[in-house]
Amino acid sequence: MPLVFAGITPHPPLLIPTIGKDKMEKIEKTKQALEKLEQELYLSKPHIIAIVSPHGDIYEDAFTLNAHTHFESSFEEFGDHGTKNEWRGAMDTAARIGHMANEERMNVQLISEEKLDHGSSVPLFHLTAHLPDVKILPIGYSGLDVKTHLDFGYLLKNAFMNTDKRIALIASGDLSHGLTNDAPAGLSKVGKEFDTKIIELLESHNTSGITQMDPAFVEEASQCGYRSLLVILGALQNMDYTFKNYAYEAPFGVGYLTGEFNFA
Repeated sequence: MPLVFAGITPHPPLLIPTIGKDKMEKIEKTKQALEKLEQELYLSKPHIIAIVSPHGDIYEDAFTLNAHTHFESSFEEFGDHGTKNEWRGAMDTAARIGHMANEERMNVQLISEEKLDHGSSVPLFHLTAHLPDVKILPIGYSGLDVKTHLDFGYLLKNAFMNTDKRIALIASGDLSHGLTNDAPAGLSKVGKEFDTKIIELLESHNTSGITQMDPAFVEEASQCGYRSLLVILGALQNMDYTFKNYAYEAPFGVGYLTGEFNFA
């Protein structure tokens, strides 16, 4: 079946209520946007959610597919010892993608790890609230070039189309981590420009504008979502879509963008 849903989410651990606590009101727009995205995702009736995270195993020369049988999340590293979730894995789909990648001579590494990183588990905490039976396919991008990320995304779409499963693709990633002096990465001279440009290019369906960004500019923006976005844009190649920006805010000096790619 074809790809049935595509979206982009941020992943601040503060979105977990027991972690965010009194700070939740500062990211209320993002919380509401994720609720909207969750509703739309639910209506697409996915069997599998494939999620690209910047915080899993990242290899310079290979993409990763986590082919474990099941996954667990925990937020102990953020001081929460009680919130845990479990999901089933999509091993068969991971194997199919791996086989296709081998045929295309694309370097894709199958791994098997039970614990999900927060780049996956924070969005999934919200997005799977009413999808208890959905399977998860965690994906890691690589240190390879822009074109290879687009090609990988396109390979993912072709692999999805060769299954009988309805698959949703989520790009997890924050925009600039350097929007204020007290931001996690310190103040980036181009942080605000980067975030503004990404949103404008997405809303105008200008994929080439995103892919042709100066690598030094992207690096200077101190972001973690650009390569996740490249993968999803690769999957959407040759598809007519519009991007709906559900929310953008940066109360802690990090750009949080939540949105959906609508396509026929």
